[in-house]
Amino acid sequence: MPERSSGSFTYKDWQESVVAGEEGGPRLARATVVNAFTGVITAAETACAYSISYAADGTGAFSGFERCEGTVDGREGTFVLREWGTFDRTGTVHCSFEVLPGSAEGGLAGLRGTGAFAASPGETSISYTFDGSFATG
Repeated sequence: MPERSSGSFTYKDWQESVVAGEEGGPRLARATVVNAFTGVITAAETACAYSISYAADGTGAFSGFERCEGTVDGREGTFVLREWGTFDRTGTVHCSFEVLPGSAEGGLAGLRGTGAFAASPGETSISYTFDGSFATG
């Protein structure tokens, strides 16, 4: 696999619920999300769980995990991404992610790597970068 690879993903579903606080003020929420990945990572349907903190000024931060079942560079298996990021008043998201150590199974055993994406409101396809490799013996 090339050291730096890329692809895109689309949101298939986003379900968010408020944990504490109200619209327009500081609040906490959780979201479950389904994405579809193409490119070096391919997965028809992922499962994500996010914790989100909204500030009164419309900015915020989030963290979570995304379980991917599919392929990376043509090898098939399952792995988990740990994700974290921020969003600004316009809703633009900046996210970093890493393969959770020890989470890769099947043909993806030994997968490690990091990546990132930025998404603006209304985008239907979001580009990502991924720097990955497979651990050797």
